Amino acid sequence: MLHFRASAVPKEFFNATLKCVLPCSRQKSWFPSRRSSFGAASVRARAVGPHLKVLHAAPSRSTLRTGPSAAPVRYYCVKTEGAVELDEHLKKDGVGSEDKRRNPGILPSLEDLLFYTVAEGQEKIPAHKFLTALKTTGLRTGDPRLKECMETLKETLKKTSDGVTLDRQQFKKCVQSNIVLLTQAFRKKFVIPDFQSFTSHIDELYENAKKLTGGQVADYIPQLAKFSPDLWAVSLCTVDGQRHTVGDTKVPFCLQSCVKPLKYAVAVHDHSTEYVHSFIGKEPSGLRFNKLFLNEDDKPHNPMVNAGAIVCTSLIKQGASNAEKFDYVVNFLKRMAGTEYVGFSNATFQSERESGDRNFAIGYYLKEKKCFPEGTDMTSVLDFYFQLCSIEVTCESASVMAATLANGGICPITGERVLSPEAVRNTLSLMHSCGMYDFSGQFAFHVGLPAKSGVAGGILLVVPNVMGVMCWSPPLDKLGNSVRGIQFCTDLVELFNFHNYDNLRHFAKKHDPRREGGDQRQQSYGPMDYESLQQELALKAPLWKKVSPTESHQDSSTTVVYRMDNVGK
Repeated sequence: MLHFRASAVPKEFFNATLKCVLPCSRQKSWFPSRRSSFGAASVRARAVGPHLKVLHAAPSRSTLRTGPSAAPVRYYCVKTEGAVELDEHLKKDGVGSEDKRRNPGILPSLEDLLFYTVAEGQEKIPAHKFLTALKTTGLRTGDPRLKECMETLKETLKKTSDGVTLDRQQFKKCVQSNIVLLTQAFRKKFVIPDFQSFTSHIDELYENAKKLTGGQVADYIPQLAKFSPDLWAVSLCTVDGQRHTVGDTKVPFCLQSCVKPLKYAVAVHDHSTEYVHSFIGKEPSGLRFNKLFLNEDDKPHNPMVNAGAIVCTSLIKQGASNAEKFDYVVNFLKRMAGTEYVGFSNATFQSERESGDRNFAIGYYLKEKKCFPEGTDMTSVLDFYFQLCSIEVTCESASVMAATLANGGICPITGERVLSPEAVRNTLSLMHSCGMYDFSGQFAFHVGLPAKSGVAGGILLVVPNVMGVMCWSPPLDKLGNSVRGIQFCTDLVELFNFHNYDNLRHFAKKHDPRREGGDQRQQSYGPMDYESLQQELALKAPLWKKVSPTESHQDSSTTVVYRMDNVGK
């Protein structure tokens, strides 16, 4: 377990008592926006005067979320003791006069605090030490949100004398564009704070499932039968973009039925719940996924069985060519995957079309019962259906797709909203009740999470508001689900309180990785935990909205200024 000691910044400063409460002069105001995202820009709180800082009087969660319409909040300007001592220390630490002119007599910038945290009292930081420390938080150097930081780091190292170490000013230059995200990571403010401990448990569950040898690789689609039964991979991505992979996670495989909830989400996003379900039901069928059977209204039972998925396919980009439709869906999936790998297996597509007699029979049955929108070309829809089943992913890219669902339709590693909340809610509801073939009821009972399996061996698992997981191993049980995948999901919920109903009052409690370590995790980092309350507030609402210079937010005695530099770059 990697821990960082407190920096050389004097503890006396951070423990200084707040003494004198002074009213501030009338100035411009800043309010938190209703938007929520990871800020890629540097966020700094400006001083309202020498040796003064802003103290926020106990903001509540609701206050932070309600923006300009919130009830008035009282702010104070507070004189801090210890400012002189900090100035002297920063002199010794090499802080230039430019820094002091910018922020005279107040806490150092977030970049300084991050440097002190990683440097552990040293004057320079080896780049590999920073990257190793970053990895322990769950962030990857290839994270799109850190692109600017990594590019600057690469260029800066080229200009250093040894090509390895960074001094404080060089380090600050590298991290300033992504300082909010980095500070959240190092202060363990992500959804899973102790990520190393959590992933060690994931590795154990992976090894436990790896021992299983049962099941058969699907062979009714000849191309699928070519995969080795020894392949086994698990990838996860949290709603904060923390990543972990173990096993054969870079091997491409076809989504097959795992694409069904994704294209349903696209259909609802483009149309509406009412429109989509005027063609498809919402109930589990209680029958095999490929049965020629409709409900009492002559509609497919749900979008997770073949009949419902074929009708759902016909609702996407009606009137467009199959090429246009395919590009449209693949673009959606790439955005869900944060631009990570999404490909296509033409061999699997041809194999499916040549061996798809049952699906053609279902298609003609649907056509006879007038289940398609008027004017639909059924054979063209089936071609499109086979194409979507043949879309390739890796465990890593698919875990980001699952995390986008867990995150309410916003891709965690890009911050882009891909799907509407309505589409995500409906998709997770149907995955929970119908996503695991004839095992759906048992899976909902024992695991209690939305999931979708496919005959290629994948299981797309969603832990709402926490993470997305993709498990992949080709050997299937008699119901068509991955043997190792089912074992992993079952073990995961036996260990952690991820089941939908694990957190009922008076229920026996399991491990909660969202709170693992409790207050102890606050002891790992020095000055990062003694930031001003103003900076703490800035971290909780990293994106701020500037109001008119003539407006202010005040009560009967005080006014506050929140200046956020370069926000929303």
